[in-house]
Amino acid sequence: MSSQEFRHIVRILGSDSAGTLKAFYAVTKIKGVSLSLSHAILKKAGVNPNLRAGFLSDSDIAKIEEIVKDPAKYNLPGWLFNRRKDTETGKNLHLISADLVLQTKNDIDSAKSIRSWRGYRHAYSLKVRGQRTKTTGRQGKSLGVKKKTVQSKPSGGK
Repeated sequence: MSSQEFRHIVRILGSDSAGTLKAFYAVTKIKGVSLSLSHAILKKAGVNPNLRAGFLSDSDIAKIEEIVKDPAKYNLPGWLFNRRKDTETGKNLHLISADLVLQTKNDIDSAKSIRSWRGYRHAYSLKVRGQRTKTTGRQGKSLGVKKKTVQSKPSGGK
């Protein structure tokens, strides 16, 4: 496939994105890739970020996928990664797609198991990051004012 053929759907690392999107927005469709990381990846790959994703060649997509899988290998700054100073390894990691979801779930489960405050809040389905809970985040039956029921006049005559 030549680079001039337009593809309406581009598949990058198991994520579909519209070919009409610019390349830096198309790369952000991968779970775990932000806009700033997307710009850095495209710069390392030597791809024009304003090019439409439908015009990307197979070699460009392969290069982008390779950089997304291991951004540390391409000397991208550590502050772009989504898992810095990992608890097990101590290294800066960047997780994508299902790995990111699984690791987040494991982190929440470990916080619950050590009975930290965050774990407690997660376990009881409460807000975790200090938001107010008096009026928002309610679950179940809605609270409020009950409407009065309209009573009909008794039918009776003189």
